[in-house]
Amino acid sequence: MYGLTVFSSGAGPERFRRTAEIAARAEEAGFEAVWTGELYNRSATVPLAVLAGATRRVKLGTNIAYGVGRTPLVWAAEARDLDELSDGRLILGLGNGTPRMMQDWHGVSGEAPAARMEELVTVLRKLWKLHEGPVEHEGRFYRVQLRPTSDTPPPVQQRLPIWTAGVNKLMLRVAGRVSDGLVGHPMFTSRYIEEVVRPELGVGLAASGREPADVKLMGILMCAVEDDEEAARRRLAYAVAQYAASRVYDRLFALHGWSGAQAKIREAARARDEEAMTAAVPDEVIDAIGVACRPGELKDRVAAHARDYDHLNLVCVPWGLKPEQAEDATIAILEGMR
Repeated sequence: MYGLTVFSSGAGPERFRRTAEIAARAEEAGFEAVWTGELYNRSATVPLAVLAGATRRVKLGTNIAYGVGRTPLVWAAEARDLDELSDGRLILGLGNGTPRMMQDWHGVSGEAPAARMEELVTVLRKLWKLHEGPVEHEGRFYRVQLRPTSDTPPPVQQRLPIWTAGVNKLMLRVAGRVSDGLVGHPMFTSRYIEEVVRPELGVGLAASGREPADVKLMGILMCAVEDDEEAARRRLAYAVAQYAASRVYDRLFALHGWSGAQAKIREAARARDEEAMTAAVPDEVIDAIGVACRPGELKDRVAAHARDYDHLNLVCVPWGLKPEQAEDATIAILEGMR
């Protein structure tokens, strides 16, 4: 039911050693999966290869890797290697980021990110069956003409679990049409899931003739665990404020009647006043979105959020922490859930 996104500090081989150690501890503590993230300076797949050797039972997933960051062919090749390394424990979690990130980070057009993701998943499904014969695809974003020149062994998993990220309507529908899971967002709330996520997923499911059980719903829960609960709440509020400044989450804030608070957060963001941004996040928003508590209270607080999901991935707050702090925060979550 629970997963853990692994953060570690250190540099060089030490960073990978620490990552592997945390993943092994998470497996021993009873987590169902461990996840790696990706950013402009870190890969999701290379650490996952290390974790495959450090664990035996847990699922291993990317949460998330950038779909536009590799060609479909390279994605399929890396996934096959990871699938083999982990003996069939891989979950490939993909997202595009924002259109601006697509353009400025990856050098591709930011147009129609949902259509691009749907086509990517479609091509990956074909490439996953490369052992059955040639792959041909002519699409809007991708062209593949591939005829193997030697025997290609079948992958360990007959069907690669591909989970795609989504917040708004079009990406949610894509998950319903072609994905095995929806990777939710740290800003999701119970109300947003019931009134937006599930209905839009349903539209995609209906279009593809699939059932709700065919798509796993994964949540990402930001957890701030400290002996000083008020300090934990401020840390979580700071992270919420960073997201709230983006228009991507307007619908969520409007749904809850939080648009006024969002406007104050944006005003403080324009003034680059981080303290005011944090102070503008209401307690109601903090509690609806994440968990901020003392160590002994974590399990019960997390369980209240877990009811909304098939799988809940726990993560330390992704803003405002140095690498050493992020590692300590990850271990605090691990031990709090043991």
